[in-house]
Amino acid sequence: MAEVLGWEPRVPIVAKSDRQRVLSSWASYCGNVVPIEFQIEFSTVRYLSPEHFVEKLSKEFGVRGVVAGENYRFGYKAAGNALELARLCQECGMGAYIIKSVMDKNQEFSHMDASDLKERGQVSSTRVRHALAAGDMNYVSELLGRRHRLVIKTQGQEGFGGQKHSISAPKSCLLNLAPKDGTYDNCFVVIGQEKLVPCRVVIDSTAIHVQMDETGVCTDFGTRDFQLLHIEFDDSRV
Repeated sequence: MAEVLGWEPRVPIVAKSDRQRVLSSWASYCGNVVPIEFQIEFSTVRYLSPEHFVEKLSKEFGVRGVVAGENYRFGYKAAGNALELARLCQECGMGAYIIKSVMDKNQEFSHMDASDLKERGQVSSTRVRHALAAGDMNYVSELLGRRHRLVIKTQGQEGFGGQKHSISAPKSCLLNLAPKDGTYDNCFVVIGQEKLVPCRVVIDSTAIHVQMDETGVCTDFGTRDFQLLHIEFDDSRV
């Protein structure tokens, strides 16, 4: 959408390669079924009216029901709202479930987007970005409902460097949004099948540095088969 509309590109909060893991964590809320992500090219629906958009979902994609937030807007120039979505879905024989916004209980940040007319204190990607920019990882975890996971990509030995118990990588290797530059204790490197290895993370203006105590955990870093490094943040910045 940003590319089509000419918006300034933004690094995603969740790395594309990590989206399926997040979706899998929703299974208990979806009848123990893991949701499957399917994306529609924005350019193919950009100019559709609300009516034509819902019709496309029904006739072309065979959608049987939709779930949307109460502040959802859709259709060309955001002409449709959640109430209209429910009405149009009913006309097409589709179910529509409008969900109330999840409100942010953190009062300290309650007015940080006061200039935004849509801001009513609800949890949003904007709030997560603000919390990451502040380096408040406890707050980020509260908003996401899980720890923030940073993903770093490298090709073979390119990108990673360091000693036996520490590695460093340039910020150009990051696949999603990192927190504010600083030092973070109580972090974890994710090894293999979700094994969590405690680590300390230092982020500066050009690179991210990961320091670990456990012997041998760095043996696979920088090898041909090791292409992704996952880091989870727990506590606030030191």
